[in-house]
Amino acid sequence: MILGLTGSIASGKSTVAKFFQELGAYLIDWDVLAKEVQRPHQKAWEGIVECFGKEVLNKDLTLNRRKLAEIVFKDKEKLHKLNQIVHPEVFKEDQRVTNQIRSADPDALIIKDIPLLGESDSPLTEMDRAKIADKILVVYASEENQLKRLKQKGMTEEEAKRRIKAQMPIDEKVKIADFVIYNDGSLEETRRQVEKIYQELKREGK
Repeated sequence: MILGLTGSIASGKSTVAKFFQELGAYLIDWDVLAKEVQRPHQKAWEGIVECFGKEVLNKDLTLNRRKLAEIVFKDKEKLHKLNQIVHPEVFKEDQRVTNQIRSADPDALIIKDIPLLGESDSPLTEMDRAKIADKILVVYASEENQLKRLKQKGMTEEEAKRRIKAQMPIDEKVKIADFVIYNDGSLEETRRQVEKIYQELKREGK
């Protein structure tokens, strides 16, 4: 069983993923995979340099993620272009890791943390969804809480709002969900919701 985990920025996806891991699920984090495929001289890295220029690189040739973010989160077309470069490579790596886990544990419950899953203009819509996940879980948080969490991470309110608006509205994501976790309450409340869904998925996987 594969559960695609998504939500908006600062909705608490990482917290939910950690709770699933603690219960025994495997985690594939697409942000981690994205960093892997964007290492110097990888195909995605080459595509980014070709599209955005060498000014998005640090001296050691690694990507300057903050500089790149400043460019793409001000221009939706550039953000879409970046996703078109990166996502196909992440998808390939995802399939490799998924097959590796299933070979070792055929009954594995795999959680895939995929921020843009379900976004209408994401390259993921062009891929085989069935190969990505069997079911979708959306982590919901109010915009007020998203802003508060992003500002705690050092973002200005303007930058935080730009990041939120660059993504599909969370209420739209909820419409594609098989499960929703509401993450505006306490950690204990969130954990209880995770445990309930975990048990349901384990029953279905038998």
